[in-house]
Amino acid sequence: QMERMIVSMQDPDMGIKMRNQRLLITVIPHAMTGNDIVEWLIQKYSISEEESLHLGNLIVKHGYIYPLKDPRSLVLRADESPYRFQTPYFWTSTKWPATELDYAIYLAKKNIRKQGDLIEHEKDNYNLLHKRINHTWDFVVMQAREQLRAAKQRRKGDRIVIDCQEQAYWLVNRPPPGAPNVLEQGPARRNCHSTRVQLVSTPDISPHGRPQIEYCRKAMARTRVKSSICLEGYIKFNEQYVPHDPIMSGCLPSNPWITDDTTYWAMNTPTVPTPTKLRVERWGFNFSELLTDPLGRAQLLDFLKKEFSAENLSFWEACEELRYGEQSRIPEIVDSIYQQFLAPGATRWVNIDSKTMERTLEGIKTPHRYVMDDAQMHIYMLMKKVGEGRAGQGRARLGRILMPLLAQDSYPRFLKSELYRNLLAEAVIPPETKKRVFPFMRKQRHSSPSPALLLPAGDAEERSRGPAADPVPEEES
Repeated sequence: QMERMIVSMQDPDMGIKMRNQRLLITVIPHAMTGNDIVEWLIQKYSISEEESLHLGNLIVKHGYIYPLKDPRSLVLRADESPYRFQTPYFWTSTKWPATELDYAIYLAKKNIRKQGDLIEHEKDNYNLLHKRINHTWDFVVMQAREQLRAAKQRRKGDRIVIDCQEQAYWLVNRPPPGAPNVLEQGPARRNCHSTRVQLVSTPDISPHGRPQIEYCRKAMARTRVKSSICLEGYIKFNEQYVPHDPIMSGCLPSNPWITDDTTYWAMNTPTVPTPTKLRVERWGFNFSELLTDPLGRAQLLDFLKKEFSAENLSFWEACEELRYGEQSRIPEIVDSIYQQFLAPGATRWVNIDSKTMERTLEGIKTPHRYVMDDAQMHIYMLMKKVGEGRAGQGRARLGRILMPLLAQDSYPRFLKSELYRNLLAEAVIPPETKKRVFPFMRKQRHSSPSPALLLPAGDAEERSRGPAADPVPEEES
């Protein structure tokens, strides 16, 4: 009914007569005054002035008519204040979604134009949206600047009209604190509260839809990272690993695939007595680098033995064997892990609560690769919260649940230990070879054996004479 009334007001014959209105020194086309609206309502519906003013206020508060003189307050004044009809695109019946992204662009544009001079509640909303959609804030600022750049090309009167249109729309859809929300309490929505209570009290959600709803809720609360921070992380990662890349930095002392010199392989064997400095430095990148290197894992085991917590790493290795071992040996490995780490009086006993132990004992009856997940996760959470001095057990799916806890506790202590510092100080630095622009373009330092060595002795002698040794035919006398 309200929108039909707005359409009647805009009728060229029977509606309100539109004319140019002056706002200070700017001429606003197709505008009207508050007196025009009140008088039209009195004549159209034969009502009193008080009723027409009340009806006009409802129309303005719903955003169908917006003020030009004081756009911050949606109030109809029965004077010469200029008003304009809202474009149908912003009507509430169009169901145009007032998303957080659009509101953030509007606030960012207003913040740039006014150089941070926002209203108090707009500042709060601006800061809240900056935290909530931080992953897309670069896009928000870019859109705001583009819209401001496009607005500069319009006439001043058009800019004022567009700004007032947007402000009226957001005052309706994002009302200030303490102001009534007309979308919830409007004349056409009197039964909205009872309807909502009925919908909430009797939800009809299929069991198949509940996991999707839960997934969407978790996705909304997921922490996101800006693309610039991700790119910065990639750059740091590449800078860290460049010295260890044989293509970008070359191999020291030489590339065995080019020079036929196997010294590089000999210096990086799993059981070498003294590792190279690059190898020891790589252990400090992350805990995974340390565990994947057999020599690094052996050094970590020696360190944990001194701290009387070597059973943590032994448990991790046993879980790795269970995860990647033979299928036929799974019952044997599960029983061995239980006897060593979980059974009462075990030599390397690991403490878990009674409920987790009951589930683990129940799973051991039908052993499989992931039978000890509950026990591993309990220890992971316990060590994470309590922060004991022992290395934790956590690596998803058995051994993969162990790694974070070892990394949280034992790994930092290992990097600060005297053992690691001595390894770093005593590490071998191979002699540097002559560098070229492209390391993979190095010439061979040792040539391959000549094919002549592989020929019979007689053929080799004939080949050694060369082209000059070919017989010259003699002339007949």
